[in-house]
Amino acid sequence: MPELPEVEASRRAIEVHCLGKKIKRSIVADDSKVIDGVSPSDFEAAILGKTIVSAHRKGKNLWLQLDSPPFPSFQFGMAGAIYIKGVVVTKYKRSAINDTDEWPSKYSKLFVELDDGLELSFTDKRRFAKVRLLKDPTSVPPISELGPDALFEPMTIDQFFGSLSKKKIAIKALLLDQSVISGIGNWIADEVLYQARIHPLQSVASLSKESCATLLKCIKEVIQFAVEVDAECSRFPLEWLFHFRWGKKPGKVNALEVGADSTQFPNNWIFHSHEKKPGMAFVDGKVIDFITAGGRTTAYVPELQKLSGGQAAKLAGEQTKQMSKRKGGRKDDDVDEPASEEEETAEIVKPKRESKSKGRTKKPPSKRNSKESEDDTGSVHSDGDDDDPASEEAVVAKSSKSKNGRESKQGGKKKPAAKRKARESDESDDQDNGEDEKRKRGKVTNDKQPKAASKKIAASQNGKRSTRGK
Repeated sequence: MPELPEVEASRRAIEVHCLGKKIKRSIVADDSKVIDGVSPSDFEAAILGKTIVSAHRKGKNLWLQLDSPPFPSFQFGMAGAIYIKGVVVTKYKRSAINDTDEWPSKYSKLFVELDDGLELSFTDKRRFAKVRLLKDPTSVPPISELGPDALFEPMTIDQFFGSLSKKKIAIKALLLDQSVISGIGNWIADEVLYQARIHPLQSVASLSKESCATLLKCIKEVIQFAVEVDAECSRFPLEWLFHFRWGKKPGKVNALEVGADSTQFPNNWIFHSHEKKPGMAFVDGKVIDFITAGGRTTAYVPELQKLSGGQAAKLAGEQTKQMSKRKGGRKDDDVDEPASEEEETAEIVKPKRESKSKGRTKKPPSKRNSKESEDDTGSVHSDGDDDDPASEEAVVAKSSKSKNGRESKQGGKKKPAAKRKARESDESDDQDNGEDEKRKRGKVTNDKQPKAASKKIAASQNGKRSTRGK
């Protein structure tokens, strides 16, 4: 995404090559998503014949001041870029268009030809940019809502510390807030936080005045070096992390080609790590890690950028919890655990199976009678069947067989042979139950028979005795 250095490079290129020249011809794309609030024909008519007086920028917004209003305004979005034919404006990687490409590009949203033949184009491949025609760009959004420009309107340490001390958000999120400081985007925020050795998630309210002073100093240095056109990149500090993004080393180049050329930034800037995979990015032998901060992917060096205060303790606690979850640890070590997963599963499943087996043995009376009549005609269960040991053994046996049948069904496909065996076992169990009932009734009858027999024997003995007496 174009940030302050890229937009400033465009402004300076227009200032050098286009001021004082009249717009001879213009072509505005028929794209209402980018061309905001005005038709292409009205836009073309409004700027035709006008002279470019100056070029202005605030944050990541640029506008051209003509000899009379309205003025073209550009919000660069994700991939907006200014190109001047035959002039190296910027080498921002995502927006680069080769000299061999068609001109104007098919991505051109505003094309202008000046009276000396020079041609300028604003392009946007991804269509997130906005091109507007405004009478006073500074008095309306988005420019009117921006905070001080990070390059043109630097804050004093007291102003900066005062604006940060009342905030309760992470420092990375605050730096991305254009209403606080305008012009800082994702890679600049990462860079200045690395240079200041501040963790991206550090709470703004917890920063000391000394830390704020260091951060403000880094903001000025990084932005000034990124847009500097009077310096050779051999003068850039070696401790910057920027170059790990593209993996190229800076060389001694012409000063006019340095502005916003990411290949010429210091060798030790964290910028070059943003598009590398985790575990593949290093700076000075230290690992560069990636997290989400302020809603954006964030590069930082954990060894140098550490959370402080209560946030450090909180992070340590969260990391400990995460580690314990990964290892499968439990919060309560005193709880008795099953010896294995199978035992734990058995303990959970066992009550359910027992309840099911009991439910199957207690059939409704009508069903019981009809089933029993098939096995033993005329036999009827007594009310005390559940207390009979023999019937209980039959119930347990039947329950175990039914369990085995269910487990075989759950373990694979249902086989006809398994069904037949299950039915045969159920029938045999019912027959066993019938025989048990017969034995019970036989036992009761036999218990009564000895009493009657003893009476007959006693009577016969008495008769014999009476006969002998006679």
